[in-house]
Amino acid sequence: MRIDAHHHLWDLAVRDQPWTRDIPALRRSFTADELRPALDRNAVDATVVVQTVAVPRETQELLALASGDPHVRAVVGWADLTGPGLADRLAELRELPGGSRLVGIRHGIQDEPDPDWAARPEVRRGIGAVGAAGLVYDLLVRPDQLPAAVRTVRALPNVRFVLDHAGNPVIGPDGPQAWTSLLTDLADCPNVAVKLSGLVTRTGADPARALRPYADALLTTVGPHRLMYGSDWPVCLLAAGYDDVLAVAETLTARLSADEREAVFGTTAARWYGIAA
Repeated sequence: MRIDAHHHLWDLAVRDQPWTRDIPALRRSFTADELRPALDRNAVDATVVVQTVAVPRETQELLALASGDPHVRAVVGWADLTGPGLADRLAELRELPGGSRLVGIRHGIQDEPDPDWAARPEVRRGIGAVGAAGLVYDLLVRPDQLPAAVRTVRALPNVRFVLDHAGNPVIGPDGPQAWTSLLTDLADCPNVAVKLSGLVTRTGADPARALRPYADALLTTVGPHRLMYGSDWPVCLLAAGYDDVLAVAETLTARLSADEREAVFGTTAARWYGIAA
């Protein structure tokens, strides 16, 4: 099974996406029907759709969409980690149409000014509740927030984590060194996997060349069996089309064995998110 472990969908007629207001190319609706030809063209069997706004209704809408979509097999939604009754809220989401496809929760930590936000006691309690509900917690952080994320992953060994976009490293000649050190610390935690996603938009004309040292570091530290591919569609369209983003990922992993490539492009996501064949 080939899986795209990270993409987004939204309909501006249903839910506004305020973060797109200054990004004209993304200031429109992006639907499953628009994405489907690319999935079929590239033999992608299943996808994980990921929340974009901190609004409870969006998660309900994504679950409803997943309930009737042949490709969207998993939803990473949003819930207030610090609010009361989180466990009850997660249970309620699972009772909704499509609720069985809720596999994880995410909050846009990268938008929080505090570099230590992920390590706050009340946040850790919330993440612990997510894990206790049998869900994954997706980490969306800036590079300066990665140390706090590492501490939280270590403090909650019973929670499964996924680091989105490889921690959003700075792409450039001086970028890999400090990031690789933090990534090594993270790789020591067996309860975390990493997404090879969201990086092409950080590069220029030759993304495969720019990302080679980062991909090699991921494969060396985390390894292919804890690495999963995600397109980050439609955000990726700011830099490249769906086919091109996938081609870059395939180039970066071309040296792997067949089993290792299957892990990156399917089995890691299937295992981590509980996506059945």
